[in-house]
Amino acid sequence: MDATVAEQALAEFAAGPCGQKYPPIAPAWRRQWPQVIPCFASPLPIHRMLYTTNAIESLHMQLRKAVKTRGHSPNDEAALTLLYLVLRNITARWQRGPRDWKQAMTQFAILYPDRFTPEG
Repeated sequence: MDATVAEQALAEFAAGPCGQKYPPIAPAWRRQWPQVIPCFASPLPIHRMLYTTNAIESLHMQLRKAVKTRGHSPNDEAALTLLYLVLRNITARWQRGPRDWKQAMTQFAILYPDRFTPEG
């Protein structure tokens, strides 16, 4: 999707039932449009990496579940220890990077050779 198609989709959203039900959404996107456009200008493998939030949502859910199950903590140090232990257990299960990372890495290396090296 390019910026022109995205603008058309936003206009259709604003004129449609969801845009009428939630009128502040389209103007908020339009105010931030200069920050949104670079996402559409990137190649598809990079675009996929930018909009993927499943890993972040999963991590957040697991942390929230651990805190909710444990209840309140007696002090800040106990809460931080709990979060550390949960993060340690979660990261131990991570086996591989995000899907399509190699394709995105290649695109990053082509677009930003001075700032990105595949080894790092």
